Amino acid sequence: MTQTRREAMALMTAALAGAAFRGRAFAQGTPKRGGILRISAPANPSSLDPATGGAGSDHAFLFTMYDTLTEWDFETLKPKPGLAESWSFTDPTTFVLNIRSGITFHDGTPLDAEAVKFNLERNKSDQKSNIKADLASMASAAVTGPMQVTLKLNTPDAALPGILSDRAGMMVSPAALKGSEARNVARKPVGAGAYAFVSWADGEKIVVKRNEKYWKANRPYPDGIEFSIIPELTTGARSVTAGQNDLIYQLPPRQKAIIERASSIKVFNGPTLYVFQIFLNWAKPPFDNLKVRQAFNFAIDREAFVKAALAGLAEPAYMNLPKAHWAYDRSVAELYPYDPGKARKLLAEAGLKEGTVIEIGGYTDQDSVQRQEILIEQFRKAGMNVKFVNAPIAEASAAFFGPEKRGSGLLAAWTGRPDPSLTYSLMFTKDAYYNGGRAPVPPELEAAIRESRASEDIEFRRKAFATVQRIVMENAFVAPLAFQFELVAMNRKVQGYRPNLLGKPKYDDVWLES
Repeated sequence: MTQTRREAMALMTAALAGAAFRGRAFAQGTPKRGGILRISAPANPSSLDPATGGAGSDHAFLFTMYDTLTEWDFETLKPKPGLAESWSFTDPTTFVLNIRSGITFHDGTPLDAEAVKFNLERNKSDQKSNIKADLASMASAAVTGPMQVTLKLNTPDAALPGILSDRAGMMVSPAALKGSEARNVARKPVGAGAYAFVSWADGEKIVVKRNEKYWKANRPYPDGIEFSIIPELTTGARSVTAGQNDLIYQLPPRQKAIIERASSIKVFNGPTLYVFQIFLNWAKPPFDNLKVRQAFNFAIDREAFVKAALAGLAEPAYMNLPKAHWAYDRSVAELYPYDPGKARKLLAEAGLKEGTVIEIGGYTDQDSVQRQEILIEQFRKAGMNVKFVNAPIAEASAAFFGPEKRGSGLLAAWTGRPDPSLTYSLMFTKDAYYNGGRAPVPPELEAAIRESRASEDIEFRRKAFATVQRIVMENAFVAPLAFQFELVAMNRKVQGYRPNLLGKPKYDDVWLES
């Protein structure tokens, strides 16, 4: 019997998660309402508007304030109903969404078919939207009932239900976007999520409060959430062990042994799709030369990087999917074994003198700097003089991916997406936000990405992704480094937290024990 995509996602989860996330066992009581959940967050968001933001770290904030048309299952990542109570492909290029009735935005306006149509068209066409590529298959959206939206597609797109569980499916109040405060939505968001925005002190704190009219019965449990922005993760970890905050996410592996010494702290760790990588701008020198990009990949000793930078709590990355993923292709993973001699040869063939300075963007936090130091030494052994120009996460990401398109590369991370076609669309299509130079790609790559979304048959999709991955890595459009495990720590007050394969925290079931 043909294996379905959902079955494959379940198999992927079993392989990735193994015996589930590991953590110290604490008794769980009956969920109750009340209290403020205090979280140490590692980065200031780039924007609180899902369409115009550009950092993967934004999701930890966005998920509290915006619900999505579809949601993903924590264990399998398969799509499930969200703001849309159901959906269907009535034919390969017609997608119908049935919206739940009775939901309102935080400003009291209705979340109906008109609001959904407005958001999808904005996400697809607005000049400032960074998620146009998410909805590349959407030709038009029409209101076909008070609570029904029908999308006509320019090509079949089996990935669309998963795509609508991410930024493209986050619904913003049209009234807020059309009103006098429209320019401030990035700073004063109005969604329909479990929590409503209260305040944002830039680089310091974001506060949200319970949405008393939230559509999910008895949710959320806490009265609100306070995010303290603490880029120095050692300081953030101390704030949890000292009781100033309740939870910290995206801890670096070096913190695991330290924080586990605190008997009152629970630690969860397990695999994710979160991959550290060097984004390359192949529209600018020196990475406009294929041989230089290939040399970069041969120069990286990924096994050594995992041991030195991530304390072994990671998987070496040779593409944008880990070994256990259903679309992983072993032959692609064998393209770039560690070979500094081969890297030197390619650089010479490219006409790049040994020791030529190559500047790469990076972040200022301690762990990013440590990763940079390890890579600098590895590149040196291959005849490359790599220097990092650092800035805070939001600033560095905006400079590289935004209109300035500053720099030829950026050491950052890709946070994973529920469907792999979205990962490849967002990074490797011509106008995608995460294509740093918005540079053209081989036509066969865009065709292969479209092919990967043409059917739900898993074997069909697997073959298409093998082509996608091979084209990406043969052209060395990116230099993947390692898939980091999720590491989340919290005090015993926090109950009901569930990790997920994307490594992007959600607080759907979290409650506080007094």
